[in-house]
Amino acid sequence: MNPDPYLGRKMSAREALAPIRSGARVLVGSGAAEPQELTHALAARGTELCNIEVLHLLTLGTAPYAQAKYRDCFRHNALFIGPNVRDAVARGLADYTPCFLSEVPRLIRSGRIPVDVALIEVTPPEGGVCSLGVSVDIVKAAVEAAEYVVAQVNCAMPWTLGDSFIKVSDIDAFVVKEEPILELPRPEPTAAALWIGRYVARLIEDGDTIQAGIGAIPDAVLSALMDKKDLGIHSEMISDGVLALWRAGKITGARKSLHPGKIVAGFCLGSRALYEAVSRNPTFEFYPSDYVNAPSVIAKNERMVAINSALQVDLTGQVGADSLGHRFYSGVGGQVDFIRGAAASPGGRSIIALPSTAKKGSVSRIVPAMSEGTGVVTSRADIDFVVTEYGIASLKGKTIRERAVALIQVAHPKHRAELAKAAKAVGYLDEGHVLPVLEEPYRAELEAKRRFGEEEVFFRPIKPSDERYLKELFYTQSQETTYLRYGMALKRLSEKQFQEMVAIDYRNSMAIAAFARAGGRQRMIAVARYYVLPGSKSAEAAFTVHDDFQGLGIGRFLVHYLSWIAQERGLEAFEAEVLSVNGPMRRLFRESFRGARERILGPDGVLISVRLAERKGAGNPALAPDRVASMAVP
Repeated sequence: MNPDPYLGRKMSAREALAPIRSGARVLVGSGAAEPQELTHALAARGTELCNIEVLHLLTLGTAPYAQAKYRDCFRHNALFIGPNVRDAVARGLADYTPCFLSEVPRLIRSGRIPVDVALIEVTPPEGGVCSLGVSVDIVKAAVEAAEYVVAQVNCAMPWTLGDSFIKVSDIDAFVVKEEPILELPRPEPTAAALWIGRYVARLIEDGDTIQAGIGAIPDAVLSALMDKKDLGIHSEMISDGVLALWRAGKITGARKSLHPGKIVAGFCLGSRALYEAVSRNPTFEFYPSDYVNAPSVIAKNERMVAINSALQVDLTGQVGADSLGHRFYSGVGGQVDFIRGAAASPGGRSIIALPSTAKKGSVSRIVPAMSEGTGVVTSRADIDFVVTEYGIASLKGKTIRERAVALIQVAHPKHRAELAKAAKAVGYLDEGHVLPVLEEPYRAELEAKRRFGEEEVFFRPIKPSDERYLKELFYTQSQETTYLRYGMALKRLSEKQFQEMVAIDYRNSMAIAAFARAGGRQRMIAVARYYVLPGSKSAEAAFTVHDDFQGLGIGRFLVHYLSWIAQERGLEAFEAEVLSVNGPMRRLFRESFRGARERILGPDGVLISVRLAERKGAGNPALAPDRVASMAVP
């Protein structure tokens, strides 16, 4: 007959908590695995105890010990600030300890964050062990370090796999209490979140391993990945958004280089359906935070994509995420862990996703400088991509000037002029820097990827931050190509001229740039552009293709694609001034349009006029069968 696994240690919550003395440091289990019976029993002892420090990560319960009436009994120490303790921290009734989530277990074990008592929630024991269920994160370290461990045994707790087990012999008291596991409802996505999700999805490719948090934006991102294949998950937490992708067969982990086929997390927060899905499911593995969040471990996932949120991003790329001004809002959490891990991952990248505004649009989240008191969580040297509902800013390896230009363009249109003024005032931009008056979001739907022989070429609308790419195109193409494009033997263009050529507004001006890998890096290899002629439905068009990529059909594609874009925007005709000696361009217009007309312009040039409705070939040429759905935006 098997002995009773509780070995006489089963008791009421009051009995289990009786040994707790005044002045003790008590750690409460995390997230949805908060032991509610034990936390309420602890609060009930408020009249008997004083100077108890209660610490934990985000929890979903009511946190009664953080109420003002217990100020002489308990003081909460937030390792990550949740809604249930945010007001107490703001009023000075609770504390906040900034820390990387990957380091918390070590801080606990070393005694730098002492833990005297651990209050945890577990499954009923099997074979001498209990499972920590939906939250492993920092709890395992707390159990190892605490002098006294009390476990609420809950039959509703899922039995999770991985490194989630605690020996029965390591638990000093058991309180058996079945109650529903705390749930976190999915937020309704805002229009901004949906746009952000679409843009982030364009930075994620089949086979990537991703990390995402909780909230409207992470959920919108996950929802936008339904057209991807063989995604992997390595994340400090997982939510119902991950569950939906997994059930749809989009998350397989088949291409993961670490824990292939497994969804790896430290904890999960969501619905009962999520908790049921992870229970005894070998696909899901839960590990402590010093493993899941260790940058060295994260980096072992090839093509790791870290997706995190922020409260503010300044024009140099600094990220504020745990506070806004002097008010602490959340925590450092795992943002830096995953950003640095992704940076060290082969093919990895990181994304900061945030709405462009707050307070109903009155406040910009893209700011000239952090608000006074706002802490920098992610440094400007760590930042990679920033995404708002207005587009994607690529910052890695970019200068302060390039960063400011890129971030202004993903800010809300009504705040861009003020941001540009501030950037010029502090010298991020020179006084004469040209920026477009752009009210539309970046047009991600105009991106396309096509193959021309062995060359894979990515097409997208040009951005103000493409100045460096355009300069390289201009200065590396032959003098003959420059002469044919501009009608004169130009050897240089001014800064202002380059800035004007990348400052499109989508209405009166449009430019599509083509990019390809050359010499191990991304290069701009072609540009097609038009400028609407004032007071008309006609536009002046121009095309250039770098010498190394001529003769592949790229120019023909650009003529058809730019014509389709112009026609979709209500334009009816193109005009192009072409040198008489530019036979290939003249022939391209004749072959692409019925009724192309030429008029002599002096001894050296001709004016080609075409009706867009007479283009040979119907529809959007970017939707041809060889189009590839996604590509990381340079």
